Formats: sequence, C-alpha cells, structure tokens
Amino acid sequence: MNLAGGVLTAVPAALPGAAGPAARRLLAAAHATAAAAGGSGGEPPVTTPRDPAREAARRELSKRMYHENDPGLIQRALDAFWDWVGRLLDRAASATPGGTLGLVVVVLFVLVVLAALWWRLGTPRRGPVSTAALFENRPRSAAEHRAASEAHAAQGHWNQAVQERMRAIVRSLEERALLDDRPGRTADESAAEAGRALPGHRDRLRSAAREFDDVTYGGRSADEPSYQRIAELDRDLERSRPVLAASAPSTDQHRPGAAE
Repeated sequence: MNLAGGVLTAVPAALPGAAGPAARRLLAAAHATAAAAGGSGGEPPVTTPRDPAREAARRELSKRMYHENDPGLIQRALDAFWDWVGRLLDRAASATPGGTLGLVVVVLFVLVVLAALWWRLGTPRRGPVSTAALFENRPRSAAEHRAASEAHAAQGHWNQAVQERMRAIVRSLEERALLDDRPGRTADESAAEAGRALPGHRDRLRSAAREFDDVTYGGRSADEPSYQRIAELDRDLERSRPVLAASAPSTDQHRPGAAE
C-alpha cells in the first residue's frame, strides 16, 4: 500500500466476482492521475470528489458483464414467495400455543375435518358427456328416459339416474293414457294423479316424487339404493293394471218416456 498525494492506491489481493478487475482499473486510473499530478512542480495531486467517484463506480458495476450470473425473474419471484411463506409460518408458529408443534397439530386437525367432509359429501363428479343430448327440448319416450337413467347409473351418476327414471315413470303413464300429456306437471302432481288410477302404488309414487324433488330442488345427493327403489317401482307399474272408475248407471232406463 502506498499513498500518492493522499490517494489510497492499494488494490486488495482478492475481490469477489467480476468486481475485482473493475476496482483495479479504477484504482489504477486514480494512481496514474495522482502520479502525473505529483510530478508537476510539487503541486498537490488532483483528487476525485466522493460523489463523482461513487457515480463512476455505480456506472461501471451496472454493466451487463457483471450481472451475467444473476438469478432470473422467475427465480427471484420464487425466492420472494418462499421467503414470504417462511415468514408467514414463523408468525403462525409464534402465535400458536406450543409453537411449531402446535401449528402442526392444528394443520393435521384441519386436514382430518376436510377428509371427513369429503367422505361424508362424496367426491364431486363431473356431469356425463351426454348431458346435452339427454336434455334436449324434444319429447322423449319412456324407453328413451329409461335408457338414459341406466346410462347414468352405469357411470355412478345417481342424481341424474333418479331424475331420468322418474321422468320415465311419468312418460310411461302418459303413454298408457293413465295421465294426461300435460307439459309443466310437477312430480307431486303426477304422483297424486297416478295414485288415483293405481291406488296400490300411491305411497311409493309419493316417495319417488319426494326423492325427485330432493335431488332436483333440495340439493341432496341420491345414491344407488334410492335409484333402485324408483327403478323397481317403474317395473312394477309396467305390470300393474289400473283401477278404472265404475261406469255410471245408464240414465236412459229411468228417464221418463224411455223405452222399456
């Protein structure tokens, strides 16, 4: 280390990265300037003020060559995210009774609750691929509704299977002229009207209508036993004979003046 006009010209033995050569070049330039100034008639050396020197160093170190190994934008974002997660977990652990162990217990408890809800409510199922075709506006026969319900049941879509089977029951009764073909009829209305022609199945028809309403409007989930009950009702109704109202006695025999 030596001093030329009060300017420190010693270069550190080792500087990290690419900053070493830059610093050496800056110090060499300062040394040359100081040496030139020191040899001119003993005049005091020319020194660089602090602010311009800092600005020159900043410009030098901002060059691309010194930043070739810097992490990319994605890596910096990931580092920032994991730092944030770490700070968040540290704060949660410090605020939880028992510290880190207490936090682990709370997380495990939440996972157990979520697993219980998942098991109780069942796995969310995507609608079948054939949903649009099954619910076209065109009228469909009872056989088509039955085929649709069986397709849903084969895929485990019990809600849609129950709905289609109930529609098959109503359409079958309409095809047999036991119900009027009336658009907009509700499941309860269909069960009540069909129960008058098929009194032996009145209670089961009402139960099927409630099952349909619970699935369609009540937000409940059907299962395989509920579908099998409605499917069995459909098969029994196909084999049942309606109870027709007794024919009213002819009034011609009692009308005055009627022929004997």
